[in-house]
Amino acid sequence: MTRKTTGAVAALGAAMLLGGVTAQAAHAEPAALDGLPAPTTHLQNTDAQQALTGTTSALGYAVAPVKELRLDPWAGSGADVLNNGVAVVPDNGVAPVGTAPLTSPLSGGGGPKDLPLAGPLLGVLPG
Repeated sequence: MTRKTTGAVAALGAAMLLGGVTAQAAHAEPAALDGLPAPTTHLQNTDAQQALTGTTSALGYAVAPVKELRLDPWAGSGADVLNNGVAVVPDNGVAPVGTAPLTSPLSGGGGPKDLPLAGPLLGVLPG
């Protein structure tokens, strides 16, 4: 005997010893209660379109607060460290390169959707 069969036989034997279960009742179909049909173990087919619609609409409600989240808690205050920018001016006539384009959306009180590179990527998400 396999382990599953042994376990099933042991469970049936214990139920019979505890009283009330006969061998015939163990193999009987589930009875209907108060005129209701007997429960079945067959699952219904899933409608993929409805499942996808429900998932994307719920995802929008879950993602929207994250996209709007204020990343700099000190934005607009005197203690805001992102309000200070650093720029490098090369000697060969190239335009200055600085941190202000990256930090100004955050020091203005923005969230991830306001960042230069992450904002357009987050725009793809619902919400």
